[in-house]
Amino acid sequence: MMRTVLKLVTLAVMVASASGQVFKQPPPPDTLSPGTKAVMEQILAAPLPSDTLTVAQKRAISDDYQAKASKVQLGFYDVTITESTIAGVPVRIFTPKDMPEANAGRVLLNVHGGGFMVDSGSLTENIPIAALAKMKVVSVLYRMAPEHAFPAAVDDTVAVYRELLKTYQPAHIGMYGTSAGAVLTAQTVARLRHDKLPQPAAIGFFAGAADVSTTGDSVQFLTEAERKATVSGIEDYIGKTDRKDPLLSPIYSDLKGFPPTLCMSSTRDLLLSSTALFHRALRRAGVEADLVVFEALPHAFWAWLPVEESREANEIQAAFFVKHL
Repeated sequence: MMRTVLKLVTLAVMVASASGQVFKQPPPPDTLSPGTKAVMEQILAAPLPSDTLTVAQKRAISDDYQAKASKVQLGFYDVTITESTIAGVPVRIFTPKDMPEANAGRVLLNVHGGGFMVDSGSLTENIPIAALAKMKVVSVLYRMAPEHAFPAAVDDTVAVYRELLKTYQPAHIGMYGTSAGAVLTAQTVARLRHDKLPQPAAIGFFAGAADVSTTGDSVQFLTEAERKATVSGIEDYIGKTDRKDPLLSPIYSDLKGFPPTLCMSSTRDLLLSSTALFHRALRRAGVEADLVVFEALPHAFWAWLPVEESREANEIQAAFFVKHL
């Protein structure tokens, strides 16, 4: 078992270096669990990411990591994965082995991360959640930038959600995403409200942004080159849409009546500020919203980094949906 964990850690170091998950940072603090601190020391010692990778190269790196990391995850979580299409949109469906009969009428809809241009989570974001929540998860393999700008990804997600409504009650549907997937989750809910469709019972907004017209304070700690690498995908995703359009930046919409929301980030997450700002906006609107912030870990760590804190984060995410669905 330990050898498989170490193998996955080695892969995580490689993907962090190649895809820009981690930038220059101080040494990890003693407040991390000992194993996690050791992993972070390895990652921070890796070469800084290249800023010359093409979209195709980034997709190849991410796809390779997803395939290898998911195999390791399946050694810990007993989940069956199938590929299908729903409403003409390709999806991955995750079914836990011991799903209670009571959960047969419940489903979670995932919108994966990856900077709007790669798939960095349609496997690794969902295997733990399906197993821990003991619910079926449907992950939308939406159209990505730069080939497809807003609102293509939202259109795909809404189409899958509409189809799920034919089988599941809205009170038994949850939705979540990490990074770009968190952005898309909030945008999808804003679109559902605009189209006067039933909302999901609860959403997970994990290390995202609900305002693409600006950047939060946590981004300012990156160098100019690092910031450029970080936001390269979102420019193509936004396209010609007004950045303050409420359907693109839901923080400018009427948030009253938004579903209960779990926000999650970490103190070294470049989107910590954006996550916290959305949390505060939801609270001001009277929405039931929680914010969980982990210590000294990189952006979206729970979706790609095999450490003790990732397991804890996944357990918090799963428990949130068990409570609300």
